[in-house]
This record gives sequence, structure tokens and C-alpha cells, in this order.
Amino acid sequence: MMKKVLFFVLCINNLCLLHAQVPTQVEVKQCMKLVADWQINHMKEVTHGELNWVNATFYLGLFRWAAIAEQDSHDDSYYKWLMRLGRRNYWQVDQRMYHADDICISQTYLSMYDKYKEREMLVPTLARAEWVIMNPPVGSFELDYSDATTLEHWTWCDALFMAPPVYLHLYNITGDKKFIRFMDKEYKLTYDYLFDKEENLFYRDHRYFDKKEANGAKVFWGRGNGWVLGGLVEMLRELPVKSKYRPFYQELFQKMCRRISRLQNSDGFWYASLLDPASYPSPETSCSGFFVYALAYGINEGLLPKEQFLPIAISGWRALLSAVEKDGRLGYVQPVGADPKNVTREMTEVYGPGAFLLAGTEIYRMLQDSKNSPLAIQGGS
Repeated sequence: MMKKVLFFVLCINNLCLLHAQVPTQVEVKQCMKLVADWQINHMKEVTHGELNWVNATFYLGLFRWAAIAEQDSHDDSYYKWLMRLGRRNYWQVDQRMYHADDICISQTYLSMYDKYKEREMLVPTLARAEWVIMNPPVGSFELDYSDATTLEHWTWCDALFMAPPVYLHLYNITGDKKFIRFMDKEYKLTYDYLFDKEENLFYRDHRYFDKKEANGAKVFWGRGNGWVLGGLVEMLRELPVKSKYRPFYQELFQKMCRRISRLQNSDGFWYASLLDPASYPSPETSCSGFFVYALAYGINEGLLPKEQFLPIAISGWRALLSAVEKDGRLGYVQPVGADPKNVTREMTEVYGPGAFLLAGTEIYRMLQDSKNSPLAIQGGS
């Protein structure tokens, strides 16, 4: 009898704790607005070109936030901001023909096309992708920044966020299978080259195959793997449920989410080095944002069991909130790079708020589902 009473008390305590940790939709929306507005108001300080991938990541997060702002508050100002961006650039992508980074902005363009059906939003992206397919990449997978041909394939793991979702989205818009065939071929070449099947993580590029961290672990960069998981979310959005291509990407997504969930630190963050956080002992919010985004999306889509993953996602979201200043500035964002580096609270970069907004939109969607309430979680399913 005493054991039953103690078990009941423990359950009640856990339930109260979970109630205290789960945010409300109002809180999530307020935080997203704060971060989005701060970044918009500071875009003039960004040194990268408007079409650069650094900005493109923010645009995608802003597009997802815009849908919530319009639906819940009848605020279409964010859509208007993105419309002005696209029109003044004539919906063009960046300059390098093969480079995955330079088509990243098309994720937002194609999403805008889905909403407004204005063909000029589609044409430049369609032309770029068709040219690449007609002139397939031939470069080496041994990335060398002094040799542009080594950037023709997706030879660094970040590229798996930048380009594959664009080709999938074009497939869904046009129905032309050449886009999904090209994407699948190129993605699997990168997977075969950079994915470590023992650790279930991606090397950033070939230069890190033999490098070790101070603790002797392999070098797996937080944001690099964040890029991959964020990209997989965008791809799963576009892959039809019955597509013959889907099982590979869904299984990879689930495998990586299971691995990433075990690498979360006690403070709710993930750090720049996934396997040696002690060597870079500050949190890193761009990778943490992408990981929360992926975990929350997986829960929302029924791809990850909520009993296991929801506490991790909520802890990660709470950690991200702790890095937001009162004015909306997101800190602890590692600058542009390719491997783990030390990060400080003063560091920010525009893709950080982009990842934050992506995470926030999935946390917000999660809270709309009554099955994800603390009571439902306690009961299991």
C-alpha cells in the first residue's frame, strides 16, 4: 500500500513539474515576435548580401512565423516584408550556378509562390535548377575552397539544408520527376561520403574524417548536424507519404533525432561540439534551434514518440528562451564557420533567429494539439 501511495505522489510531482515547464501558445508567440522584430530592425547591420544563405535561413523562419501572425493576429506585415524583398531582387537566386548555398533563398521564394501563385516568384529558381540538372556536377567530393569544382556536389553537410528541399519543392510544384531524381541521387552521394554510421552523425566535410577533439572523440559540429536535421524536416514536408523515396529520409531523420536527443546537455542546450562539449563550454543556439525544430516537428507528425521526445524539445525551447535578451536579440550564435568554436552570449548572426523561429513555429503547433498537453503525456499513448 505504501509503495502505491509513493508512486502516486511521484506521478503527481512529475505532472506538476511538466505543467510548470510547458509554455503557453501566448508565450511562444510573444517570443517569436520579439526575435523576428529585432532581427528585421537590425538587417542593415548584416554584412552579407540579401540573397546570401545567411539571410535566406532567416527568411524561411520569418515566412513560417508570418503564417502565425496573419492567422492569429491578422498581421500580414511579415508577408509584405518578404514580398518587398523578393520584388526588389526580381526573385533571383545568388550568383554561383552549382553552389548549394546560393539557392537556399529559393525555399522562401517557392513558399511565397505556394501562397500567392505569382509565376515570377518561381521562374528564376526553376531556370537555375533546370540548368544544373542539364549540366550535372562533376567535381570531387574532397572539398577545397580554392577549387570551385569541389563545391559542385553537396560536399559539405550544411548543403543538405540549403539545396535538397528546393528540388523537392520544385517537384511538387511542377510534377516533373527529374527534380526528385536529381535530389535523391545527389543527397545519397553526400550521405555515403559524410555520414558516420557508428555515430549516426554527419562530418562537416572530408577534412574532419581523421580529426579528434581534446577528449579523443570524433569532431561532429553542432550546427553542421543541425543543418542536416533542419533540411530533413523541410524535405519530409515535401515528400509524399507514399513516395518510394520517403522511407530513406524518414528513417535517417528518426535515427538522427534519437542520436541528438542523447547529446542534449543538462541545461537544455546543445553545444558547438556534440561529442566534446567540455572543450567549448558555452551553449550554441543555432544548432539548438534546429534540433528543437526537428524534434518538435517529429512529435507533431507522429514520427517520434512524444513520451520520450517532448520533454527534450520543451527543455530545448526553454533553453533557447534564456538566450533571448529583453529587446529580442538572440545570443550564443556561433559565427559563420565549419567546425566547433567557442561562443559567447554577445555573439549573434542572422541564421540564429531563423532557426529560433523555425523551432518556435513547431513548438506553437505542438501546443495546439491537446494530445500533447501535460495530462495527455502523463497518460501515455
